[in-house]
Amino acid sequence: MDNLVNQIDAFQNAIGRSILIENPTNYLPFASEMDEPDFLVEASKRAGCGLLIDLNNIWISANNVGFEPLKYLDALPVERVGEIHIAGHEEDPVLGDALLIDSHGSPVSESVWTLLYAALERFGPKPVLVERDANIPPFEDLKHERDRADAAILSFRAESHVAAE
Repeated sequence: MDNLVNQIDAFQNAIGRSILIENPTNYLPFASEMDEPDFLVEASKRAGCGLLIDLNNIWISANNVGFEPLKYLDALPVERVGEIHIAGHEEDPVLGDALLIDSHGSPVSESVWTLLYAALERFGPKPVLVERDANIPPFEDLKHERDRADAAILSFRAESHVAAE
């Protein structure tokens, strides 16, 4: 952890601003002294940075190594989350849905959309980036995903406004 924190700190000092660190995609279970959310939170606290939460990575990792994605979100402090990413994934050609691959080459799955709504409910309205790096569809398809993400953010922004009154 010390090496990671030192590298984040050096980078932030070099650019003169804080950054967000992103949760990875896991394909195999691994033994560790801390679970991943706790590790990310501790690293972000020590380095003075925030968290970029990739919901597709959480969904894939939960499927591949076996954990509850909502518990992962619940382990993250609201004030540390600065941005959310969503993307598509694919099933492994041999293992099928027993191994999901973070391809960024498919539409966002309904499971990830559901996780987005849960994340926005937990963290409040945050910037959401729809990632698409391969198999780029027609513009209208991309715009539809962007519009769906925007609508989700706006609905939670409106709920936050009503709750504050």
